[in-house]
Amino acid sequence: MAKEIEWNKRFDIGVDSIDKAHRKLFSIVHKLTYLSENENNGPWACAEGIKFFKNYAIKHFSEEEAYMQSIGYRGYEMHKRLHDDMRDKTLPALEKDLKTSNYSQESIRHFLGICLGWLTAHIMIEDRAITGRGLNKWKNDHSGKAALGLENAISDTVEEIFKLQADVVSEHYSGENFGDSVISRLIYHSKEGTRIQVFLIFEKGLVLHIVNSMLDMQFRKVDKLVSNTFKMLSEQTTNQIAAHLPSSSGFELESSHLMTMEQLQQEFCIEYSSYSLLFDTGIGYFAFCIKTA
Repeated sequence: MAKEIEWNKRFDIGVDSIDKAHRKLFSIVHKLTYLSENENNGPWACAEGIKFFKNYAIKHFSEEEAYMQSIGYRGYEMHKRLHDDMRDKTLPALEKDLKTSNYSQESIRHFLGICLGWLTAHIMIEDRAITGRGLNKWKNDHSGKAALGLENAISDTVEEIFKLQADVVSEHYSGENFGDSVISRLIYHSKEGTRIQVFLIFEKGLVLHIVNSMLDMQFRKVDKLVSNTFKMLSEQTTNQIAAHLPSSSGFELESSHLMTMEQLQQEFCIEYSSYSLLFDTGIGYFAFCIKTA
């Protein structure tokens, strides 16, 4: 993983102060990876490193926002909301996960995977758009009333079906790899011809917990039986979430299948989802994404 965190010149956007801050952030994550992989380092070392990363990231966000305002960047409001989501929701949620688990390997993997994925995607897409070298992919911000309704519907459904509490980690999940996962894609259509894709990305540990609890069995790995069970549960979960949302009536399931993380990330490379939420259940992470055609 360390090699993946090395700075690459292709990340440069052409603004010296911003590029310098990005290089520093990658350097911090690289050091955090070393700390987490070296058994001689205790939780306190990771805690100090993560605290430094958080403080530096927040400082960088403020400086980058000041630069965007100074040049009159049109995408400033949306870009700032992405920063706000990372600062006010994602980083505190990841920090809570770390502290609750006493800096377990799983929680550190969550932190590094989400932060590295967010940094890479954000720099290559949103930050490059500042200089006109690319287009931002978050065309619409769905973090208002509609998103809150969806968040509540998902949380209620997860509690109803799986007896788990789901807390929001991010309102702008962009395909970050937060751990080995099982991914289900469901495609719906309406009589008017509207097509909707729904993606459920569940950590394997969470899938095993859910399937074992529901079937009263002790599967130790995600085999074909567990995967197929998750696929069926995905349909049930999505239908239950839809029942909480009056606007979702009139859609019928066209097809459903499992997919790989690589295929999911290709979907995100093409276009970000209309709604893209990341949750922590205490047992594992999951994401729920909706892409409208």
